[in-house]
Amino acid sequence: MKNRFIERPRSFCALGGAMLTAGAIPGVVPILHTAMGCGGSIYWNQIGSTGFLGAGYCGGLAVPSSNVKEKDIIFGGTERLTEQIENTVKLVEGDLYIVLTGCMTDIIGDDIHSVIREFQSKDVKIIGAETGGFKGDGYKGYDLVLQTIISNFIEKKAEKINNKVNLWGIVPGQDAFWRGNLNNLRSLLNKLGLEVNSFFTESDTLEGVKNAGDAALNILVSEFYGIDAAEIFEDIHGVPYTTFPLPIGASATEEFLKKISEVLNIDKALTDKVIENENTFYYKYIDRIADTYNDQDFQRYAVVVGDGNYSLALTRFLADDLGWMPELTVITDVFDEEKQLKISDYLNNLNSGYKTKVVYETDASEIQYHLSRHWPRSNGQRFYDAFSPAFVVGSHLERQLAKDIGAEHLTVSYPVGNRVVLTRGYTGYLGGLNMIEDIFSVLVAQR
Repeated sequence: MKNRFIERPRSFCALGGAMLTAGAIPGVVPILHTAMGCGGSIYWNQIGSTGFLGAGYCGGLAVPSSNVKEKDIIFGGTERLTEQIENTVKLVEGDLYIVLTGCMTDIIGDDIHSVIREFQSKDVKIIGAETGGFKGDGYKGYDLVLQTIISNFIEKKAEKINNKVNLWGIVPGQDAFWRGNLNNLRSLLNKLGLEVNSFFTESDTLEGVKNAGDAALNILVSEFYGIDAAEIFEDIHGVPYTTFPLPIGASATEEFLKKISEVLNIDKALTDKVIENENTFYYKYIDRIADTYNDQDFQRYAVVVGDGNYSLALTRFLADDLGWMPELTVITDVFDEEKQLKISDYLNNLNSGYKTKVVYETDASEIQYHLSRHWPRSNGQRFYDAFSPAFVVGSHLERQLAKDIGAEHLTVSYPVGNRVVLTRGYTGYLGGLNMIEDIFSVLVAQR
């Protein structure tokens, strides 16, 4: 490992994740307290890696930034930050401003909070988070922004609304399909009679975020992202949280709805009716494609490459819903032993009973090596069990892998640079149908 480096990273730095997270909340304007180039570098990465996500309002190259120089690094950059906030508040309309720090300003120890308090005393709605890129990846930045909002913006509410929930765990930008994924789950939870606050969609408002403290439950559709923020939320606002792996397709979504119904004591008859209706909707479309699936032999061996959310969700969907054989699951996050055990437990207990080989790897060039170890080639033998026909579901970095092993390929996980994403989402029943449609479209595209 000492001689290795990451040439094509699978994530933003903490600042990048924080910038995209803050910018995705309606009415929020991020203000970067960073060296020159940080915001621009993040934006060009954003353009090429998140399904061509545009800048939006005060995003991308229009994000306000202090652009600290050598003088500021030597003598301190708080004076420059003060100037930048003053100008931003004058020129840029926002309902909430969030100061986000970069590596250099964190290293020199600029006290951004003293500057922020000065503006708060003047009734400027502004908060800040220390998000130096070295603190972690984009998922860490997501968590840090949530923690700041929870601690400094969301109002404490003594009374809780029994049918109100907050929905987290899908990271803007790191998941190119985040809006579609959140909207799909929001629609399903609405059918259970729940009011859903998801923070990052066009249906959300900053006022809704501010009043998130009166929710009865925080739902994280992730076992890994936003956990620290959820624990802080519970400590400060008294709202418990529950986790569930990202649900894609009928099998996982039915379990997801049952779990939420059980945690919130929702009427079982209502839950069963919602599930029955959704299954009817789902399988009417599956019925249409089933004959083609069998006649055209659409079953495939598969390699799944993705972060903690997508690697689990896609492997389960392919094995349990699609009837495919996901032989290798490559997880691109760096997880500790506890999280690795959680992943192993989940993937070793799929409903189909299928077993996948799990590896942890950030380097795209090494994935073929892992596949060759798991599924050796012929070694000159005339007859052998070939890894074919095969399919790779991963990021756009896996296109070469797919080409090398003669497989088809679909980009789903970050980075997504060969697809334009608008409303597409893969969660829930509708998302499962979207996934089948996209996968099968790849299979027939060359016919």
